[in-house]
Amino acid sequence: MPSITSARILILATHGYERSELRVPLEQLTAKGATVKIASLEKAPIKSWDEENWGDTVDVDLTLEDVDIDEFDALVIPGGQINPDLLRKERKAVDLVKTFLHSGKTIAAVCHGPWLLIEAGAIKGRKATSFVSIKTDMINAGAAWRDEAVVTDQGIITSRNPGDLDAFVAKIVEEVEEGRHERRAA
Repeated sequence: MPSITSARILILATHGYERSELRVPLEQLTAKGATVKIASLEKAPIKSWDEENWGDTVDVDLTLEDVDIDEFDALVIPGGQINPDLLRKERKAVDLVKTFLHSGKTIAAVCHGPWLLIEAGAIKGRKATSFVSIKTDMINAGAAWRDEAVVTDQGIITSRNPGDLDAFVAKIVEEVEEGRHERRAA
């Protein structure tokens, strides 16, 4: 079981990620000693969405092709409407989520990020939450949806919105330190 101080965390994002939903996990996990890398479709800076307009950018460390899952202990998927909607159309992004799912490693998705979990077939029969506007999507995909700040089912962490980020990051730390999770097929 890795300590968070030696953990390696991968954030999967592209243009239109909700600024706080990437920045807060990146900053808090890094402050706790984890090594955090950002993977995207291209190795070029990606632009955030910050409330009602485009925000700042963040550098990308790896393309999806460069990701070696064996180098990471957890996957974090920030939300925003744009980011997960673009990623769920990309087979390589969905396959990366599936690989993490089958590995038993921690997966964490916030806000609209669970759209990628739906696309990867990770939600059916699991307790989960999300931004309220995709509640029906989650239920239709087979989730036992809850209106709670953070919901965890076999190392799959979901959270509702930016107001829940401190609890979301705390749960990521806890699940990473528990190690791999045995998962039933979704």
